[in-house]
Amino acid sequence: MLEIDASYHRYTREAVALLAAMIETQSFSREEENVARVVRTFLEEKGVEVQQQGNNIWALSKYFSDEKPTILLNSHIDTVKPAKTYTLDPFKAQIIDGKLHGLGSNDAGGPLVSLILTFLHFHAQENLPYNLILAATAEEEVSGANGVASLLPVLGKIDLAIVGEPTLMDMAIAEKGLIVIDCEAKGVSGHAARDEGVNAIYKALTEIEKLQNYQFEKESDYLGPIKKTVTLIEAGTQHNVVPDSCKFVLDVRTTDAYSNQEVVEILAREIDVEFKPRSLRLNSSGISNTHPIVLRGDHLGMKKYGSPTMSDQALMPFDSIKIGPGDSARSHTADEFIYVDEIEKGIQLYIQLLDGLEI
Repeated sequence: MLEIDASYHRYTREAVALLAAMIETQSFSREEENVARVVRTFLEEKGVEVQQQGNNIWALSKYFSDEKPTILLNSHIDTVKPAKTYTLDPFKAQIIDGKLHGLGSNDAGGPLVSLILTFLHFHAQENLPYNLILAATAEEEVSGANGVASLLPVLGKIDLAIVGEPTLMDMAIAEKGLIVIDCEAKGVSGHAARDEGVNAIYKALTEIEKLQNYQFEKESDYLGPIKKTVTLIEAGTQHNVVPDSCKFVLDVRTTDAYSNQEVVEILAREIDVEFKPRSLRLNSSGISNTHPIVLRGDHLGMKKYGSPTMSDQALMPFDSIKIGPGDSARSHTADEFIYVDEIEKGIQLYIQLLDGLEI
């Protein structure tokens, strides 16, 4: 049994105990059955009616009404696999010098349990000016089809989402999207000893240089320019054959200045290769500077920023912010941890963000 200092608020102690149980339950992406059961049992023991689809679970505030706007509180229950350089047991929750260690403690167990205790704080309040939906979802780490994307059609109209990820409780009011594009330059094969054929590698290099030098006209206020990087390249079969094909992969981090569709159309006009995006669904996301929850965050002294990392926000076609306790720099690292103090502060600030909020 994890010992937690009695000076912490009851919410913090309950959140840490839940997080410890989650850490000690393996929950790799697409294998979240057991951890979903842990979270579901916790909520049901609090008297909350829980629903489940696959490994996603969700619950509604007690006085849910179609007449009121709805706020989604969402974070994920899956983790990546532990790094080989762990010195501690990744599946044993332990507090050392105020840090709760364990796989998924920071990404995104800490934000999730903080949102769960926040949901419980408001759950039975009869006069809330909005509905709350709590959703603990699967497959975030692999952008899987059976995670939040599969659940959103079931949840109905949502007006605002708070996505729990480790941000040091700063407000990410914009987040980059992602497009992965498979490209292929075509040439004509020939003998390398003679001046014949069309070398596909040379053709690819010319087009890659164009990509490197191209700048999109518009930039995002918070996310800056679109970033595009060639990350893989493959060509040739043997040393004496001029290659007739050179394939490369383009990683494009998009911003709210363009839709993913617009980015693909622009790049397709700029380069002369076969060009196939794997998906356009991971769009950049953002929210207005004047949205009530952003103004509330300003009032609470929260820093605003544009996030270069991607989360389930990319799949949400409505207003959203990303915010949570913990630090993104600790995600996916060996001996991952979150400070217990961060969880306590996270719950307090989530409650202050929502208390009396009108959207």
